[in-house]
Amino acid sequence: MNWLKKTLLTTLLLLTVVGLACANNPDAVLGVWKNGEGTGMVQIYKKGDKYYGRVVWLKVPNNPDGTPRTDINNPDEKLRKRPLKGLENMREFVYVGENEWESGQIYDPKTGNDYSCEMKLVDANTLEVRGYIGVSLFGRTDVWKRQVKKA
Repeated sequence: MNWLKKTLLTTLLLLTVVGLACANNPDAVLGVWKNGEGTGMVQIYKKGDKYYGRVVWLKVPNNPDGTPRTDINNPDEKLRKRPLKGLENMREFVYVGENEWESGQIYDPKTGNDYSCEMKLVDANTLEVRGYIGVSLFGRTDVWKRQVKKA
């Protein structure tokens, strides 16, 4: 029975240490994440002290004619021919502590709209991404799942 107690205590200690490391690590969000619909993956990366994201995978990467999908709903007509794959759709996030990043922008290529955005790391493999207009109360949260952790 002593070995069981020791094993449980060791496991609990390890989980606590891992949890604390994640909680105090601004770079814990880095990696590749699949959106809640499963239609795309975004790689979150860092430039300077801010966090950005770019589309790295699409469930449907091509149009019916075989050409790569483009940003056809962009309000700027000049940008409608840019490919969706590789598109930087998340910008300027700042780590504010407690596994939260705020003051960012997210672009939705389905609508061509930009939204204010914040992210919260729920656990090492679950990210809540909330886009909104005005105040966070009026928005939508999507739950993303980690696919690849940054090496």
